[in-house]
Formats: sequence, C-alpha cells, structure tokens
Amino acid sequence: MTTASTTVDTTLALNEGYFAKRNLFDWLFAAIVIAGGLFTFSRYNASMDVYEKGILLGVMPSAIMLGWFWRPLRTLMLAVAGFSLLGVVSYQGNLANADSVFWLKYFLSSQSAILWMSMLFFMSTIFYWIGMFAPGQGEAMSLVASRLLWVAVGMALIGTMVRWYESYLLGADIGHIPVSNLYEVFVLFCWMTAAFYLYFEAQYKTRALGAFVMLVVSAAVGFLLWYTLVREAHEIQPLVPALKSWWMKLHVPANFIGYGTFALAAMVAFAYLIKQQAGETKWYKLAPLWLLGIVLCFEPIVFRKSAVGGMSDYWAVYFGLSALMVGGILLGRRQIASRLPSFEILDDVMYKSIAVGFAFFTIATVLGALWAAEAWGGYWSWDPKETWALIVWLNYAAWLHMRLMKGLRGTVAAWWALSGLAVTTFAFIGVNMFLSGLHSYGTL
Repeated sequence: MTTASTTVDTTLALNEGYFAKRNLFDWLFAAIVIAGGLFTFSRYNASMDVYEKGILLGVMPSAIMLGWFWRPLRTLMLAVAGFSLLGVVSYQGNLANADSVFWLKYFLSSQSAILWMSMLFFMSTIFYWIGMFAPGQGEAMSLVASRLLWVAVGMALIGTMVRWYESYLLGADIGHIPVSNLYEVFVLFCWMTAAFYLYFEAQYKTRALGAFVMLVVSAAVGFLLWYTLVREAHEIQPLVPALKSWWMKLHVPANFIGYGTFALAAMVAFAYLIKQQAGETKWYKLAPLWLLGIVLCFEPIVFRKSAVGGMSDYWAVYFGLSALMVGGILLGRRQIASRLPSFEILDDVMYKSIAVGFAFFTIATVLGALWAAEAWGGYWSWDPKETWALIVWLNYAAWLHMRLMKGLRGTVAAWWALSGLAVTTFAFIGVNMFLSGLHSYGTL
C-alpha cells in the first residue's frame, strides 16, 4: 500500500502543471514586473519606435521566466529596481545632484556604484581564496565570498541602470543604453560572468570554483580601474551614428553572454588541470600554472605605458600581486585540488558554459550581421572584429562538435577550453588595441 501510494504521489508530482508550481512570491514578482513594464510603456511609448516597443514587451515575460527559473534572481531584480529608482528619484532631473545628495555621492550614482562593484569583486576573490586554505573555516569564508559576489553583481546592475538615466540627463540626443564602449562592456562582462558562475555554484553546490572564476573577473576589474584612471573612460559620451540603433540593445548583451561563459569555462578548465596535476613535482610538467603566470603578467606588459610613459605604479603593483598569486597556487596546489569538485562536475560545468555561450554568441553574430546590413549596407565586410568573431565561433563550434560526436573529454577538452580564452580575449579587446576597423568604438 505504501509503495502504491508513493508511486501515485510521484506521478502526480511529475504531472503537476508548470503554473501550479508557482508560489505566492512568484506571482507577486510577476505582477510587479508586468506593472513596471506597463508603466514604462505608458510613459515612454511616444519616444520608442516599434522595435523598441517589441523589445520592452518581450523583456517582461523573459524577466518573469528567469525569476521563476532561478528564484534568487527575483530578489536581485527587485533590489536592483528599487535602488535604481531611488537613484533616479534622487537626481530630481539635475545631474549636479550627484555631488550633493548623500546616497548618490557615495552609493548610487553610476560611478559610485561601479566602484563599489569593483571593490566587492576584489573582496570576493580574496575570500574565495581564503576559503581554499583556511583550516576549519573554509566553508564560512566561501559563503562570505558568495554573498559579496551577489552584492557586487547588484551594484554593477544598479550602476548600469543609473548610468542609463544619467545619459539622458546630459541630453535626449545623448541618452543610450550603457553598452556602447569599452568601459561599459567591461562592466557588462564582469557582472555577467559572475552571475553565470553563481548559477553553477548553486546548481552544483560547490563554492570552490569561485576562486578560479573570480581571477578572470578581477583581472577585468583591474583593467577597468586603470582605464577609468588614465583615460577617464567613465565619462558618458554621445553615440556615433552607427550605434544609434535598437540592434545594439540585443546584439551587445548576447555577445557578452558568450564572452562571459567562455571565460568561465576557461577558468573551470584551469581548475581541472590543476586538480589533475596536483601531485606533480617536476616543474616543467606544471604547465597550466606557468600559463596562468604568463596570462596574469600579460596585462601589465601590454598596458605598461601610462599617460606620461614608462610602467606606472599601478601596473607594477598589479604585476607583483600576480606573481605572488601564481606562487601561492603553485605551493598550495595539493590543498586546492582537494577542495575542488570531481572531474565529472568540472567537465560538466565546462561543457554547459561553452554550450550556453555558443548559443548566445551565434545569436549575437546573426544580429550583428543584420545590424551591419542596416548601418553599412552589407551583412559581412571582413572587418577585423567580424573576422575574429568568426574565429571564436568556429573554435567553440569545433569544441562542441568533438564533444558531441567524438566524446571529447578530459585533458584535451580542458586545454582546448583554456586556450580558447586567448582567442576570445583577442576578439574582445585585442582587436581594439592592435587593429582598426568599423568596430573601433573602444580604442585604447
């Protein structure tokens, strides 16, 4: 009787409708999203074209589905919306209030929020690494790191939303979604990479990978701070004519979901190789560690020239910290390996990250071709950015093909995913540094 009852209960649970699984908070969240979307539509529909209205209407069910799919996102979205509105209201239509209103000056103006984001990303990285080595306190330290990471993602999103409003305070013809230059997309890259990591952290119930994933996020934040300091890149600039298009609202975020998940996969691959070689004693066989050293030290070498020439103190400190980090990982590789999840979990996270990234990168490439046809009269022009985007796409298409058709696993898959980071990085920033073309909107 008990077995039969259990079987019936299981069958009913499996057949339970999707909407029947929603709780009160789910429906309240959906109502808030719809109300906010309809308010936005009623107030600003005169300023939007038919495509932008379509995007707004599509965002509402998408946000609801995301909040239902991964429930922590509901809290994040509501908190970001609330604090962003507080920031917008605090301006009272005057950009000068950023220096006089307490909440704006220290927390909610775009630059303040992004600086908080930067500090919290660094702090999260430190706590994740402390969690790797702290005897008896590892889980507690990793939990602190995870909580800091959530707040950092929230501050990044608040900074992005408030910056969007600030651009319109400068002028109706200047206002735009903040994904138009290198500074803005670096912020986008940081929070998207962190958000995807947090999802995998929750799904696989392990925080050990945070120490590795946050290395690439912290490197991006390091560049962002330098770029702000030396080039004053945080200043909002008017859009060039080619960027004044609703395509930008779709193409750029989709592109950076790809970049973020590819970077995440590369750092998971690095963790895989560290775990695999934890017991190795011959220095020349510890290739992944030396590779990390080269990558970490590459940034100071490339950006060593400050505004007045020579290697700046900023990059000298960065170089020193990078060297210490590599040495620490080298010495503690066995303990690090013991904290990492199984090879099967690492392999699965690597695969899912690349699969998600490839899907969105494909969508972004198609959207980019349509945008190019509208802006420049042709779908493809072999511009350096387009060419390197194709190289990135082919690289991960080949990786997924070998995975699905030939069962690619283990060391080869990890090395391929890790080396893919170099290809992705060059497509992301190297093209802006060394090549010129139609996409040269974020020069260095």
